[in-house]
Amino acid sequence: MGIDDVVNKGKDFLEQHKDQIDKTLKSEQAEGVSDKVLDAAAEFVKKVAPDSVDAKVDDVRDNVDRRIGNE
Repeated sequence: MGIDDVVNKGKDFLEQHKDQIDKTLKSEQAEGVSDKVLDAAAEFVKKVAPDSVDAKVDDVRDNVDRRIGNE
């Protein structure tokens, strides 16, 4: 099985289950998990990056958060 086969199987799986995947990504549980992960990632980047990028990090974090979960 080559990489193309794996990619095609992944695409097929996503297409067959896209309604369930969308429902799961918009769930309360996904919201809680994503908030924790995004908060931790944003705080890490803020610690290692210059303070001048903090606002941009927050913007990116909020943008991603709007696409995952139910808020």
